[in-house]
Amino acid sequence: MSTNQYNRFTVTAALPYANGPKHIGHLAGAYIPSDVYVRYLRLSGKDVIYVCGSDEHGTAIPNQALKEQTTPQAIIDKYDALIRECFDKLGISFDIYHRTSEAIHHQTSQEFFLTLYNKGLLSEEVSEQYFDEEAKVFLADRYIVGTCPKCGHTNAYGDQCEKCGSTLSPRELINPRSTLSGKTPILKPTRHWYLPLEKYEPWLRDWILKSHQHDWKPNVFGQCKSWIEAGLQPRAMTRDLDWGIKVPLPGAEGKVLYVWFDAPIGYISATRALFDEITSGNRKYATPRSDFSKADKDDWKKYWQAKDTRLIHFIGKDNIVFHCIIFPVMLHTSEEFILPDNVPANEFMNLEGDKMSTSRGWSIEMHEYLADFPDKPDVLRYALLTNLPETKDSEFTWKDFQAKNNNELVAILGNFVNRAVVLTQKYFDSEIPARKELVDVDKKALADLKQYPTLIASSIEAFRFREATANLMDLARVGNKYLAETEPWKLAKTDMDRVGTILNIALQIAASLAIVSEPFLPFTSRKLKDMLGVGDWNWKEAGNPDLLNPGTKLREATLLFEKIEDAVIDSQIKKLMDTKRAVELAQQPAVPAKAEISFDDFSKMDIRIGKILKAERVEKSKKLLKLQVDTGLDVRTVMSGIAEHFTPEEVIGKQVTILVNLAPRKIMGVESQGMILMASDKDGSLKLLSPSTETAPGSQVS
Repeated sequence: MSTNQYNRFTVTAALPYANGPKHIGHLAGAYIPSDVYVRYLRLSGKDVIYVCGSDEHGTAIPNQALKEQTTPQAIIDKYDALIRECFDKLGISFDIYHRTSEAIHHQTSQEFFLTLYNKGLLSEEVSEQYFDEEAKVFLADRYIVGTCPKCGHTNAYGDQCEKCGSTLSPRELINPRSTLSGKTPILKPTRHWYLPLEKYEPWLRDWILKSHQHDWKPNVFGQCKSWIEAGLQPRAMTRDLDWGIKVPLPGAEGKVLYVWFDAPIGYISATRALFDEITSGNRKYATPRSDFSKADKDDWKKYWQAKDTRLIHFIGKDNIVFHCIIFPVMLHTSEEFILPDNVPANEFMNLEGDKMSTSRGWSIEMHEYLADFPDKPDVLRYALLTNLPETKDSEFTWKDFQAKNNNELVAILGNFVNRAVVLTQKYFDSEIPARKELVDVDKKALADLKQYPTLIASSIEAFRFREATANLMDLARVGNKYLAETEPWKLAKTDMDRVGTILNIALQIAASLAIVSEPFLPFTSRKLKDMLGVGDWNWKEAGNPDLLNPGTKLREATLLFEKIEDAVIDSQIKKLMDTKRAVELAQQPAVPAKAEISFDDFSKMDIRIGKILKAERVEKSKKLLKLQVDTGLDVRTVMSGIAEHFTPEEVIGKQVTILVNLAPRKIMGVESQGMILMASDKDGSLKLLSPSTETAPGSQVS
């Protein structure tokens, strides 16, 4: 649907849980696509607000607090700051990035709940829910894990299986257990307020299955259709928890709003906060780019209640049911709010052949990428945009990231701009030359210049961001092809008027690229505009072949992108593998303790600090090293089965712990006079047990 049919736009990006860092799969799911869309709307002169914020309720927060042995408040403060900083450094241009722990959000959510309650739209029911007898608490969905009935994953949560993505209820789990005590919970009656989704099936069929069959993405429409046709069930909008927004009813002590009731309301409360801050001048979360002339405190209502406003939700596929069924039912029943016109949800982005998962150590966290590549936010944006999981899962690999940078950003876009600017510096003292008589190749380049901004805009408006990004790079290819065909460096000796015409057209293409690249590569766009010595333009000007005036002085050429070497990529792949291995080891159970011994048994062992003086391999043995060890008492021979883990050169000079009163025994014909003590890791690898500082040989270990 064309953007021209609406007077204003409200664009939301899924509220990330503030329970840990977020990885690049989250960027590909909601944040990069939404930012491209919003930046395009702004460049097109549209009235748009772009809202997001940290989701700071739900069981994920106290769960993480337990893991880190701190408080829920400390967790949300820590990760809100980290996520906020990452979004800023990656150029995600929210008008406001709010927090659901703020008072205005609690107020807005409670008002919304009371509106539905007072209309009699919520049913109060007593039902049996899981209760942990040891912890003496009712267990919310995320405090229960068990086997997924859909895929058999043994660690599925009570609301969702993170392996197959299925939405679940706690009682569907096979062999449920409490995450608090590890015990099997019991069923116990408790009172909650339910949203009777089944009553709205006819309305949902009309609104989604009839009205949005052709304009919603097939993956989104298909999931909604499956849910509706399977039959909707009442869903509890409250939970038995200490952490969250209190249910605003008498006798509801110990109960809070369901996180998926309050989280999407966070878009509304963030919009209220945006206009509160703009009109009061007291900016806490509103960004400097958010400036609405003559704004009124109640103007937030125009973006949520006016029929000429288009509401767009950008999310990942695991949030489709909440944004396409539950939240729309809430908006519809309130009779005050507009409904989402589109929900362009993306599928999952995998990593190097496997599903991305922070908990399994198989992810690239945003803050880690920014630490390793602080000057390359646009490279990540581009690599993700060219491979977005728009209708099916896609995959990020470090080699592809390198190829996209070296073969496209450097070799095509960067190369074209650099050649156009450097040749102008060389032949015209950095002044943009005038165009003279045009030939067919010039006319073709100018026609392409006019065409591509429209192509890119059409793709963005249809939420086809991969296609739009490809069209952007194709415009840079037009510039490269034009210079290759006209070869101005060869004409410089004979026809400077012709050289001037060629470079003028090349620079006009560069100017168009400076505009159309802004939604995709905002930092690069800014560099290019600075290089061309111009200010900001709007999208309509991108097809203008006379954006740059002859005689305008260019600034010094700088490289837009730099090549990424193989060693850098190899180190990232190694880092990924090492992290996964460390997480897997940490999650493996320790070897059970051996049978109990008495102190007298232990005291018989004489363990000393020794130093390895010599080491050599033992012929016909893969496992043995023959060591000469200074024990402080003597120098003795020890046969040690460590040859598969250490070379002789690695252990010479190392201090070790040695059991010196072990009875000698012959091993492969050599008498071994002691035992070097080692630590066997969970993966079977061996570690030398050495003192942390240099210690005299013969020192006793006690």
